[in-house]
Amino acid sequence: MKGSVAVVGGGIAGIQAALDLADSGFKTYLIESRPSIGGTMSQLDKTFPTNDCAMCILSPKLVETGRHPNIELLSYSDVKSISGKAGDFKVKVVKKARYVDDTKCTGCGTCTEKCPSKVPDEYNAGMSKRKSIYIPFAQAIPRVATIDAVHCLFLTKGKCGVCKKVCGPKAVDYEQKDKEIELNVGSVILATGFKPFDPTELKQFRFDHPDVITALQFERLLSASGPTQGHVTKQSDGKVPKKIAFIQCVGSRNPRINRKHCSSVCCMYATKESIIAKEHDPELDITIFNIDIRAFGKNFEEFYNRAQREYGIKYNNSRPPEVIVDAKNALSLKYEDFNSGDIKTQNFDMVVLSIGLDPADSTRTLAQSSGIALDDFGNIATTIENPVETSVSGIYVCGVAQGPKDIPDTVAQASAAAGKAAALLSKERGTMIKERKFPEEKPLSPEPRIGVFVCHCGINIGSVVNVPNVVEYAKTLPGVAHAQEMLYACSSDSQVAIKDVIAKNNLNRVVVASCTPRTHEPLFQNTCREAGLNPYLFELANIREHCSWVHMKEKEKATGKAKGIVQMAVAKSALFQPLYKQKVSLINKALVLGGGIAGMTAALDIANNGYSVTLVEKEKELGGMLLEMT
Repeated sequence: MKGSVAVVGGGIAGIQAALDLADSGFKTYLIESRPSIGGTMSQLDKTFPTNDCAMCILSPKLVETGRHPNIELLSYSDVKSISGKAGDFKVKVVKKARYVDDTKCTGCGTCTEKCPSKVPDEYNAGMSKRKSIYIPFAQAIPRVATIDAVHCLFLTKGKCGVCKKVCGPKAVDYEQKDKEIELNVGSVILATGFKPFDPTELKQFRFDHPDVITALQFERLLSASGPTQGHVTKQSDGKVPKKIAFIQCVGSRNPRINRKHCSSVCCMYATKESIIAKEHDPELDITIFNIDIRAFGKNFEEFYNRAQREYGIKYNNSRPPEVIVDAKNALSLKYEDFNSGDIKTQNFDMVVLSIGLDPADSTRTLAQSSGIALDDFGNIATTIENPVETSVSGIYVCGVAQGPKDIPDTVAQASAAAGKAAALLSKERGTMIKERKFPEEKPLSPEPRIGVFVCHCGINIGSVVNVPNVVEYAKTLPGVAHAQEMLYACSSDSQVAIKDVIAKNNLNRVVVASCTPRTHEPLFQNTCREAGLNPYLFELANIREHCSWVHMKEKEKATGKAKGIVQMAVAKSALFQPLYKQKVSLINKALVLGGGIAGMTAALDIANNGYSVTLVEKEKELGGMLLEMT
C-alpha cells in the first residue's frame, strides 16, 4: 500500500478532492492537461442559484492547492495509462514541454507583453486574442508562462525569439522536450470533467453568425475579466443588444445526434446569465426558449420564479428548429406559441445557444487504455449504490466525468471520492506527508502599523464602490502605515504582493477589504503567517456582501458605507494581540443521526477510515425512505 493518491483533472472536482486528501494526511498528485488548474469554473462569472462570484469561491482553493506542502501539481501534463491494483497503481504521465522553466519563471508577464504573435484566446472562448506565450488568466495556478508551440514564430519558423531575449530570469527554453514520468500511488481519482458541445454540428443554429454565441461565450461577456469587461455587446458591430434569445438543449436531449442525455445545468445557467444580464442592463428583453425547465436542485425553483417575477425574463415552452438569418444579416426565430398554438416569428439582436456537456476526450482515451468501463453516454460507469466507484477497484470518479452535474454536486462528489480513497489507504495515512514550515513570527511592536488592501473583486465591488476613494480614506486612519487597491486580492500574485508589502513597510497588522471571511479568511491568515505575522493579527472587512451587493444601485452611499466598514476593521485590528492554537485531546469517535441511505453511507465511510461510529435511528430498522422504494 502507498500513502499517496493521483487525482486526474484540475477543475473544481479535482481541486476539492486533492485538498481533502492532502488535509487528511495523504501525498496527492494533481494532474492537469491545461497550463493551469481551475477548469471551466475559472471562466464563469457567477454561480447559480446564489449568483456568488465564481472566481471568489475558486481563487482561495487555487492558491491553497498551489502552496499546499502535500500536493504536487503536475500541470500541462497528460495521463497516458494506469496499471496495477488497489494500493499499488502505476500512473504514466507525460509532462508536455511548455518551453518555459517553471522553476525560474516569476510570472512577471514581460514576455507576454513583448510577444508580437496574437491568436484566439481559449479562456475567453475565442472572443479575444492572447499572445503565443501566455498565462491563461489573472489568478492562474501555477503562475507560469507557456509557449503555444503551434503558433510561436520561433518554434514554427525559426523567427522572432523576443520572449527569450526579454526574459530576465532566463526561463524560456526552446529546446525543452516532453518528459514521461511514472507515479506509484495507492489510489486514483478521475476528475477529467467535460468538453462543451460543439454547435457547428447543428448548422441550422447558424453558429457561423457573429451574434449567435454559446452560453459560455455569453458568460465571458458578463465577466469583468472578459473581452468586454462585463459589458454585453454584439460581436458583429459592438453595439448593445436590446433583444436576446436563449435556445435550450443544444447538444442535449437529441437522439438524432446521439445526445439523449440531459446536461443537467443548462436551464439554470441560462436563468443565471439572464438575471445577470438584466442587472447589467434592466432594459434588456430576454426570452428563454425551452422544451421544459428542470429546476430540480436546492432553491432552483425559487431562482427560476424570481427570474420571472423580479427580472421579467420570459420562458417560452417551444424549441425553435433553426436560427433564421435574413438578407440584411438580421436574426429571427420561428416557433410555436405554447398558449395559442400559433406559429410566430420574432426578431432578436443576439441568440445564445445553451450547449450541453459532452464527456471529455481524455475520459474515453484513459478509460480504454486502463480498462475502466464507460456507460452508454461515454461517462465513467458507476452504480446507483456506489456513484464514485469505477469498475476498477481503487480507482474512483467524481464530477462531470461521472455524468453531468452542477458545481455543488460536483464538490460533494469530489469529497466523497476523496473519502473512499482515504478509507482504502487509511493504514498509510501520514506516511508520505511533510509538515508546512513557516518563518519565525516577528515580535509585535507596541505601535500598530496597519496595512489596508481594498479589493475591486473585478466589478463585484469596483463597479459600485469607489475603491480608490476608500483607499485614500484608509490612509488617513490612525495606525495605518500603508493602503492600496487590488484587482483581485485573492489571486496568487496578490498574495505574494501582500507578503512583500508586509516586509517592506514592517506591518504588524493587516486588513483586507473584500468579500466574505467564510471562504477567504483562512487564505489571508496563511499569507500573513508566511510573512512572519501571527495569523490572528488579520481582519477581513466584508465590503461585498455587506455593501456592494446590497447597495448596487446606491453607489455614493455604498462608498460611504465601505469607508465605515474599513474604519471599524482598522480600529478593531489595532487592538489585536497574537493568539496561538493549542493541541487538545480528541475523542476519536463519530455520531451519525439518521439511519437512512445517507446515514448508513456516512457511518460506513467513517468506519472504513478507522474510526468508531455510533449510528442512531429512531425507527425499528435501518434504511429510511429507501425501504419504501421498489
